[in-house]
Amino acid sequence: MNSSAKRRKTTKTVKDKDEQLLEELARRNWIILALLVLLSLLWRSVDVTLGVLSGGLLAIIGYLWLHRSLQRTLSEASQYSARGFQFSYLVRLGALGGALFLLIALAKVHPVALAAGLSVVVINILWITLKRSF
Repeated sequence: MNSSAKRRKTTKTVKDKDEQLLEELARRNWIILALLVLLSLLWRSVDVTLGVLSGGLLAIIGYLWLHRSLQRTLSEASQYSARGFQFSYLVRLGALGGALFLLIALAKVHPVALAAGLSVVVINILWITLKRSF
């Protein structure tokens, strides 16, 4: 097997592992959110449960939006795509900030529960990091 064939095989294997990791992260986000929502039921407060649920949904939506934006930017190797990513980043940040404001100011969800829900992706990345370390 020549070196270019080996390189292609290695690249494909690494790409497959990356795709599997991203799929695993996406799937585990929903599992962690479900567990956090079940734990929030122990407080017997609608505000707490809605805070955890809405925070988790916002975190997952933000993660998926970032993933899609990065895929689009990396598939188009141009200066315009980098500017489009920057614009998308600002739009996403504004949308998430607006949603957080509406949830806290209008919907009156519990802010600590909202923060717990927003930590879904962070917990997931920490879990993957610890899992791969050991």
